[in-house]
Amino acid sequence: MLGVATALACQPGGMQDDAMQAQRPAAEARRIAPSAALALPTSRRTVLTDAVARVAPAVVTVQTEVIERAPVDPFEFFFGGRGGGNRSRAGIGSGFITRADGVIVTNAHVVAGATRISVALRDGTTYPATLVGADEQNDLAVLRIKATNLPVAPLGRSDGLVVGEWAIAIGNPYGFLLGNTEPSVTVGVVSGVGRNLVSGADEGAGVYVDMIQTDASINPGNSGGPLVNAAGEVVGVNSSIYTPSGGSIGLGFAIPINRARRVTDDLLDHGSVRRPWVGIKPVLPDAGGATRAQLAAGVVVRTVTPGSPAAKAGLAPGDVLLRSGERRLRNPYDWDAVLLETRPGEDLAVTFRRGDRETTARLRVADLPEVGAPKVQVLKELELVTLTPAIRAERGVRAARGAVVYQVSQRVQDELGLAPGDVIVQVNRTPIEDAAAVARVLNAGGGRQAFRLFFERAGQVYTTDFVIQ
Repeated sequence: MLGVATALACQPGGMQDDAMQAQRPAAEARRIAPSAALALPTSRRTVLTDAVARVAPAVVTVQTEVIERAPVDPFEFFFGGRGGGNRSRAGIGSGFITRADGVIVTNAHVVAGATRISVALRDGTTYPATLVGADEQNDLAVLRIKATNLPVAPLGRSDGLVVGEWAIAIGNPYGFLLGNTEPSVTVGVVSGVGRNLVSGADEGAGVYVDMIQTDASINPGNSGGPLVNAAGEVVGVNSSIYTPSGGSIGLGFAIPINRARRVTDDLLDHGSVRRPWVGIKPVLPDAGGATRAQLAAGVVVRTVTPGSPAAKAGLAPGDVLLRSGERRLRNPYDWDAVLLETRPGEDLAVTFRRGDRETTARLRVADLPEVGAPKVQVLKELELVTLTPAIRAERGVRAARGAVVYQVSQRVQDELGLAPGDVIVQVNRTPIEDAAAVARVLNAGGGRQAFRLFFERAGQVYTTDFVIQ
């Protein structure tokens, strides 16, 4: 996650085995009792209490169990013990119900690697949950429990948020350490919208585009809970915080609900997320660096795939993308954000500059085709070296760990945009510690899996997507 500390990863806790067992009533699932806020005297009720009353009944605690291989205890082994074996690690996060028949949205990192998942409702009723699907790129996951007539969180829209309006974070910080399953509520404002976040040198790499920033306090265990507006509508999914201490300092970030809605629909309808594709690869700053003005001057088109939606719309290398609809495009991060909010089959209006003339083109967004996705025998065309302190100092690299691109074939440069001197810092959601880690991650993925590779260039982290053939 983002920041000096990853404070919103699954919160370890003392989850007991019986907490993982279903406590389902004999009849159909019970409705959760309405909030006491609705019975407050008029003098005490506010838009905030009403908003919480609408959403809180649908907020759940997500409990996970991960089985890990325990290291061998040399002392036990010396005295005849077997050592090693498996051990169980528990985790806790948050989520919210989006359909009355048991569909729940949470973060992908909350359930990553879990062998068992359970969901506790506000009244403590606990159900075993199945993972419908996860989208690591967007840090979203969908769970399902066997229940009916559940309270549902009203979903709003995230494209009309205004900086300064109320923002309410609801979740289960620190899980059951607070004594019960009632969710906690913190209040702040929307501090920023459209935030493109790049992690720094010491906290692990990653790019998070078009996020909602809030100063509503978010703490460990809040991951996957809803960010709510004053109308009692979910506008975001709490995902990460920036913190030097491990606790909230008022820099929290949420995934826009428009994107979460699209990902949820794809996972439920198709079992995987449909990746929008238009056939454009943007120009990235060269290794010599770029000024802030250059990074905010638009998105320069590097390549256009023949036969792609962009090619059919008349775009060409060298064009500068300026706007998508009413959204200004300042840099490649903004272009990534547009694609994340777009569904295959939709039309995308793009205003671009060619020479001294501005033109608007309409692109029909397509699914990412295997023939159009770059397929690269990466390990045969890419030579890497582990990032060392000496290399880091010499090149001015921000990342503390990674794999430096030493040599790369011209084909990989053309299709993926990688160049000598780039530092690979993450593949999908796996941070890269050294050059060998890249091979391990790619080999573990098997054939035909899509990868998103994060790399640092000129002090900024960029992404490129590919499929290994």
